[in-house]
Amino acid sequence: MHTKIYKWGIIGCGNVTEVKSGPAYKQTNGFELQAVMRRNGELAKDYAKRHGVPNYYGNADTLINDPEIDAIYIATPPDTHAEYALKVAKAGKICCIEKPMAPTFEACKLVSETFQAKEIPLFVAYYRRSLPRFLQVRKWLEEEKIGAIRHVSWHLSKPASAIDLSKEYNWRTDAKIAYGGYFDDLASHGIDLICFFLGEIKQVTGIATNQQNLYNAKDAVVASWIHESGVTGSGSWNFGTHKREDRLEIYGEKGKIICSVFDEVHVQLENGTERLRLKIENPNPIQKYHVLNMHKHLIGIEQHPSTGNSAVHTAWVMDRILGK
Repeated sequence: MHTKIYKWGIIGCGNVTEVKSGPAYKQTNGFELQAVMRRNGELAKDYAKRHGVPNYYGNADTLINDPEIDAIYIATPPDTHAEYALKVAKAGKICCIEKPMAPTFEACKLVSETFQAKEIPLFVAYYRRSLPRFLQVRKWLEEEKIGAIRHVSWHLSKPASAIDLSKEYNWRTDAKIAYGGYFDDLASHGIDLICFFLGEIKQVTGIATNQQNLYNAKDAVVASWIHESGVTGSGSWNFGTHKREDRLEIYGEKGKIICSVFDEVHVQLENGTERLRLKIENPNPIQKYHVLNMHKHLIGIEQHPSTGNSAVHTAWVMDRILGK
């Protein structure tokens, strides 16, 4: 029996914490959501009241140094991730950071190495590594359902949004915060997932451009790469097309697997003897298993699939694609 209760604080309680992550911390046995912080203290108070959180702050340092807090979840825009994470490490507290871990590979590496040196657990919210639908894909790969893997391909595209067309400010398309625009926010999930399926990438190249001139970040990216295993890969991401598409295909010597990184569609397996289409629902909240797996890691049951180390590799791939 493990009786320790880990008391968490959240820095930044925006939309992602409302439905995707915040409820998961409250629902996980062994975790308690003790405090939240937002620069607007009234909004922090409102969040705490609605979600039954005992304490709220308007200052991140106050939350980080609260002696009642054991662990911090950083859910702010990525340009502040490293600053807050290093303060959490200095305070000697467990940390989970929203993805991407930081805007650059170098910043990610610094954060990860700091936590490693202090032997403090560091997690990153690439929660797709914990979703049942993608564990099924990984199981098929491990069972060699499509034989030796030859190639992986991912295409993601969508039309420009109303906020893009209006040219209103959006931090997700501000090059100072997200140089790759929506590529930073969205493609990082899929690239991290591909590495989860097929192992680390050893060589990668890419082209990034701005085709629409709606904002100063990139809006069209293409890439090719090769994994340590010899599997080749290609990707294309465009955020100004006529319709949304999201299709990930893994090709093997005996068949292929088809899925979507973001859309809740069937995962498909095709080979010489089988044609499977499985509908596997996402949990509610979607970070449920990601957060549950953090507790399992902390009490020594199993290794969490998304740590600082794996996120650093994803950041390296992203930077190489963008030509940073």
